Amino acid sequence: MSEPIIRDVCVFCGSRTGVDPSHVAGAERVGALLAEAGMRLVYGAGDVGIMGAVARAARAAGGEIFGVVPEHLLGCETAARSRAGLVVTQTMHERKKVMFMNADAIVALPGGPGTLDELFEVLTWRQLGLHAKPVVLGNFGGYWTPLLALIDGCIAGGFADATFRDYLTVCDTPEAVIDALRS
Repeated sequence: MSEPIIRDVCVFCGSRTGVDPSHVAGAERVGALLAEAGMRLVYGAGDVGIMGAVARAARAAGGEIFGVVPEHLLGCETAARSRAGLVVTQTMHERKKVMFMNADAIVALPGGPGTLDELFEVLTWRQLGLHAKPVVLGNFGGYWTPLLALIDGCIAGGFADATFRDYLTVCDTPEAVIDALRS
């Protein structure tokens, strides 16, 4: 197998599992597929929620993982240390920066306010020309469809350029996420 162009993938996602089992199943499949594709998972280092599901699946498939956790969450989220590089940061902002700087692409899976914060920060940086990394949205079970409508509304209302929508590659399946990273 040839070396992938995208080697390190930052995955932003929930520290909870949510109510739709397809979100956890999608995260597990993404983790396994990242490992199979030879891509390293860069993530928030927790073993909880969707974040834990994607990491466990990547590890189980023999993948490499790199976790980043702020010190104040070490007691709340069990930091995954098995077969993982682990960086402990002082703040949440530093965590996002370290994750971003150690990735060639970003994937956002279902999550809550923290995931939205992470996603919009990298999208804003992209809009400002600070990076050109691919940003892929795992829209499993249509989870992000309301967010996409909101973005389209911001564009229609004149608060963002139409090109803003082009910064996101929307994928409805884990396989499509990996295909987007490969292309």
